[in-house]
Amino acid sequence: MEVVSFGVLGASSFALRHTARALNEAEGVRFAALATSSPAKAAPFQAFAPDLRVHDSYDALLADPAIDAIYVPLPNHLHVEWTRKALEAGKHVLTEKPIALRASEIDSLIELRDRTGLVAAEAYMIVHHPQWQLVRQLIDDGEIGTLRHVDTVFSYDLSADPGNIRNRPETGGGSIPDIGVYTFGSARFAARAEPVALSARIRRENDVDTWTQVTGTMAGPGGEFTYSSITSMRLYDRQEVTFQGEAGMIRVVAPFNAGVYREAQVHVVHHDTTRVHHFPDVRQYVLEMEAFARSVREGVPFAWTLEDARGTQAMIELVLANEV
Repeated sequence: MEVVSFGVLGASSFALRHTARALNEAEGVRFAALATSSPAKAAPFQAFAPDLRVHDSYDALLADPAIDAIYVPLPNHLHVEWTRKALEAGKHVLTEKPIALRASEIDSLIELRDRTGLVAAEAYMIVHHPQWQLVRQLIDDGEIGTLRHVDTVFSYDLSADPGNIRNRPETGGGSIPDIGVYTFGSARFAARAEPVALSARIRRENDVDTWTQVTGTMAGPGGEFTYSSITSMRLYDRQEVTFQGEAGMIRVVAPFNAGVYREAQVHVVHHDTTRVHHFPDVRQYVLEMEAFARSVREGVPFAWTLEDARGTQAMIELVLANEV
């Protein structure tokens, strides 16, 4: 099997905990290089990838002829710039969510992707998890009848870390850019739906949203349904998505940080029965990296396109434009 050699821009803590390790473990992938000017930050990556090459700048990594693909886990406001630079350097690129802070910025990335013929995508890992593939199939198959309502919740408490990039406006912080991509994007993906009308109540600190409640309607193949969402960086940890239909309900446990928050489960509820699908030991980041490598090697369609990412960003902008 041809191996896709990846380089990572920046020694981010998220990459260290999750995605760089996934690159190191994924089949058909090699975690080959890291760009950081700090030997101290490179050391924990080299501890699990001892053959890792370390470049002292992002540009040096992009110029490395042995690297096929770039993974970008930089702060949100740098995503578009370095996605573009990676494509212009002739590299495939997988960029953390949100890939852009404006939907219009994704248009230029789509154009550059199409012009170069390279694979470019947002690292929206949940669509590669079998729990979300199951949920989408259940809704498609009419398991719960006509879909009438979707609830989405994602919260955690970041109040003790004011310097975190998620708490800073200049780095594209806020609960909506950070986790709204999950509450909005999961409903769009599973129900094949887009928003019709939304309104939002938002609380802010230091010019970033720390709590947002969204209500409104969306529409998919089965027609319109009501939608509600809460994202917060100031509440106790909670993750849950529920799809309620005329004939039953689907409840997704650990919908986003599967296996980290708790075991991923899908509960299919009917009048007198609940069927539970368990997904222990599924590594969604590993699945994501393997899927990206197949797209590079074999042209297999990636489950989350730039067009999909644009749709979620457009939904985010609709929310922000309809604050009450």
